[in-house]
Amino acid sequence: MNKSIKRAAVIGSGVMGAQIAAHLTNVGIPVMMFDIVPDELTESEKQKGLTLKDRIVRNRIATNNKQALLKQRPSPLTDKRNLDLLTVGNLTDDLEKLSGVDWIIEVVVENLEVKKQVLKQVDAYREKGTIVSTNTSGVSVEKMIEGSSEDLRKHFLGTHFFNPPRYLKLLEVIPTKDTKPEVLAFMKAFAENALGKGVVEAKDTPNFIANRIGTYGLLVTVKEMIENGYSVGEVDSVTGSLIGRPKSATFRTLDVVGLDTFIHVANNVHDQVEGPEKTTFNIPEFMNDMLEKGWIGAKSGQGFYIKKKDKEGSTIFELNPHTMKYEKQKKLRSPAVEMAKNEKTVERKLKTLIKARGDRAGDLVWSTLKSVLLYSAHLLGDIADDIVSIDEAMKWGFGWQLGPFELWDAIDVQQSVGRMKEEGEQIPDWVEKFLEDGNETFYKKENGNVYYYQEGKYIEQQFNRKEIHLNLVKEKKQVIKKNSGASLIDIGDGVAVLEFHSANNAIGLDVIQMVNFALEEVAKNYEGLVIGNQGKNFCVGANLALMLMEAQDDNFFELDMVVRQFQKMAMSIKYAEKPVVTAPFGMTLGGGAEVTLPAASVQASVETYIGLVEFGVGLIPGGGGTKELYLKMLRSVPRDISFDRLKIANDVFEKIAMAKVSTSASEAFNLGYFGPSDSISVNPDHLLHDAKQKVLALAEADYKPPEREKIPVVGDAGYGAMLLGAKTLQYGGYASDHDIKIAEKLAYVLSGGRIREGTYIDEQVMLDLEREAFLSLIGEPKTQARMQHMLLKGKPLRN
Repeated sequence: MNKSIKRAAVIGSGVMGAQIAAHLTNVGIPVMMFDIVPDELTESEKQKGLTLKDRIVRNRIATNNKQALLKQRPSPLTDKRNLDLLTVGNLTDDLEKLSGVDWIIEVVVENLEVKKQVLKQVDAYREKGTIVSTNTSGVSVEKMIEGSSEDLRKHFLGTHFFNPPRYLKLLEVIPTKDTKPEVLAFMKAFAENALGKGVVEAKDTPNFIANRIGTYGLLVTVKEMIENGYSVGEVDSVTGSLIGRPKSATFRTLDVVGLDTFIHVANNVHDQVEGPEKTTFNIPEFMNDMLEKGWIGAKSGQGFYIKKKDKEGSTIFELNPHTMKYEKQKKLRSPAVEMAKNEKTVERKLKTLIKARGDRAGDLVWSTLKSVLLYSAHLLGDIADDIVSIDEAMKWGFGWQLGPFELWDAIDVQQSVGRMKEEGEQIPDWVEKFLEDGNETFYKKENGNVYYYQEGKYIEQQFNRKEIHLNLVKEKKQVIKKNSGASLIDIGDGVAVLEFHSANNAIGLDVIQMVNFALEEVAKNYEGLVIGNQGKNFCVGANLALMLMEAQDDNFFELDMVVRQFQKMAMSIKYAEKPVVTAPFGMTLGGGAEVTLPAASVQASVETYIGLVEFGVGLIPGGGGTKELYLKMLRSVPRDISFDRLKIANDVFEKIAMAKVSTSASEAFNLGYFGPSDSISVNPDHLLHDAKQKVLALAEADYKPPEREKIPVVGDAGYGAMLLGAKTLQYGGYASDHDIKIAEKLAYVLSGGRIREGTYIDEQVMLDLEREAFLSLIGEPKTQARMQHMLLKGKPLRN
């Protein structure tokens, strides 16, 4: 299909419509957002003498919802300037503008008749061939276009974004019987490559895939709680990260989503199914009572939990569903929970819990998971054609680490089915046949490929050509060398990737050794190197616990050696003979930023949160981060333009002293962490591929490492100016004496020491200043207290 989407329109500017529009602007697509014309004036409009005929009034709803995007947290925008790509209009005056767009998304109220009416209006103004989609979460896509024109029916489908669209990966695509195959294929590819989505094709059934299984799972968990005497807090303490689900678990998730939204979604299934399934989707009486009282969760201030303040601070209370009173939060403690916590993988944690028959936590987990596994298996073929679609929908839409069928494999299909039969459960015929044929797992890995079970045979799972899965590459025996902290892997076409896999991807001596080896190996045998991984975060910094232990033992000779080696590693990355491209994503903090900044180029995931955060633990960057950020910001100024060097030094000083972390890769450009040679990958699954292509492009362009550079510093005058700013904060009560001590060290490094302004110094001089300041501060008792507090509490200490 020879088509591209250069402009889009969103019909409906409510929470979801506005956020979808924002996400489109995040990827550079101009959007026009429409809403209805108000039927009455506000008091403010009356005072201004406006009438219902004034344009500003007629566009008020869409305009207000556009501006509200700036206030939402977490922000739906990767860069506030993206809002310039979003224009507004209304459904009475502006529909003729639909003729100039390539994609129209309907996001109005979840009412079939309203949707049909809006789509009829849209069809009257759209150009033939324009793709139209609905963002419904459960209304029948087929019924919406009954009686529509043939061209609309051929170019219409469901595109169900999950909320919030910027952060949740899942996009369910729902074709109708009339949707042209090439339209479906184009939208799936566009959503993956341009919008960064994980796309799953769903069937036009109530709530599609993820919400169908997700709401069922939540309701069977509520049923288990009521029938077996668990509390809200007890359920949440074992149905979250312990079993590979989000930390919000069951009831915190309901509070975040909103009980009103959840009940609406659940009722949508209830009203369209029959038999035992309909019974399961009955909303418990106490939840209807909560809805009536307005206890719907975070947006009303109370739901299953409420936070109460007293003299000692804030305390969280949980709702007792039997008394409808709030009580102190409880946790479920049992032998199985303790054993599961000691296991390293979610698969082993699940097995440990499920094997613990008679244990309260084990019984809770088994009962809820058993129901979800059987329900998913019964729905195969009705809601989706294959198990992969169901698993990916649950992982991408609900944040599960394992989809239902991956989870079933983890706990042993045969053993678990045997137990289900003992308990009188009905096993789907296809699962029975699967086991009768001697199969053991729904998924198999062979020679670096993944196969899934489908109708009596295993089918190879297909991936986007831009996806590189390091776990599969390693199975093909393409690991060049590895140690406890990192692996060097051949990813083809003369490119190697250095993968961190230490705890939290923290940098220790093992990682430093592998970086040095990788650079030597690549110089001899490869075109270039990517530094990247597929963990939870790129790198959260150096090994804080190890450094604290050495400092407390007065092993300053050892610490000096480690910092020197880190600095040498960073310089080796910068001046490597072959191009080094870093591929940061998620948290890229402290040492993670210091590895990223000196690379020949950065290929960052759109959700990259980068910053030099050492100040928060009483330190300054010691691995070259101060130097590299200063140089990056100096380089951002065109050579032929005069500028205030002190302003740049002050800017770097503030970023480090305030531990400023970008909220996106786009903001990292604005903050100076990234520069003109750096790029963003919209789809995180394509990050390593994009970084690899960048390495190859640099190699093809006959890459030469940079010349070693001298650094112009601000000297004594700059030192005084930076310190004055810090002292001003102290006088205002915003900085402690220890903060000022750290600020003095940072200002000394950035100014190049007590020398004349405008002096040029060698990079090594600034590195030596960084290292000396770092070692001086890590010996301070108050810095060590900050480090210890961060390790124990995960929060900075003000002392």
